[in-house]
Amino acid sequence: MAESCGQEQTRWITTVIMSTALQDHEISTVLQRQQHRVRYSESVETGSVIFPLSGIAFILSDTQDLLRTGEEEFSKRIQKFINIHRNSFLLLSAALYGPEEWSVMFRIQRRFLGSNLRVIPVHNPAETVKLMLTMAKVTSKPQADDTRCKIEMTKAQIIEKSPVWKMLQEYQSHRN
Repeated sequence: MAESCGQEQTRWITTVIMSTALQDHEISTVLQRQQHRVRYSESVETGSVIFPLSGIAFILSDTQDLLRTGEEEFSKRIQKFINIHRNSFLLLSAALYGPEEWSVMFRIQRRFLGSNLRVIPVHNPAETVKLMLTMAKVTSKPQADDTRCKIEMTKAQIIEKSPVWKMLQEYQSHRN
C-alpha cells in the first residue's frame, strides 16, 4: 500500500478560470509565473477565480470597495456566485484588519450564515494565491485520494504501534 500513496514529488499545475477583470491583477501574474494554465472569461462573476478540476471557486473582494459600493449590491453579487458554485469562498482583502474591516466581515458572515460560502480574510496577493492553490490542490481528485491514503496509512501505523492497542490485545488474549 505504501507504494500506491503518491511517493513522487511532482509539481502540481492546474487550470484556472478567472474573470477578465482580473487579467491585469497581480494574482493572475503570480499564477502564470507558476505555470498554471490561466484562462479568462467574461461570463463568470467579476473577481472570480475558479479551479474546475478541484470544484472550488473563489471570489475576491476588497473591504474598501465593499464599503464604497454598498452591501446590498455586494450581497446580490455574492448570492449569485454561491448559487452557481457549490464550493465557494469569499476572499476578503484588506492590508490591515481594523475594527471597520472586521465589522464588514462579520456582517457578511451573518448575512450568508448557513450558505455554502466561507469567508476568509487575506492581506496580500502572494498570501491569496498560496491559500487558493493549497485549497485547490487538496480538493483535486488525485491529491484528495493521495491524502486519504496517507491518513489511512498513518492511522494504521498509530494503531499498530500504540501501547494502548497492545495492552488491549494482551488483555483480550488473557481473557480467552
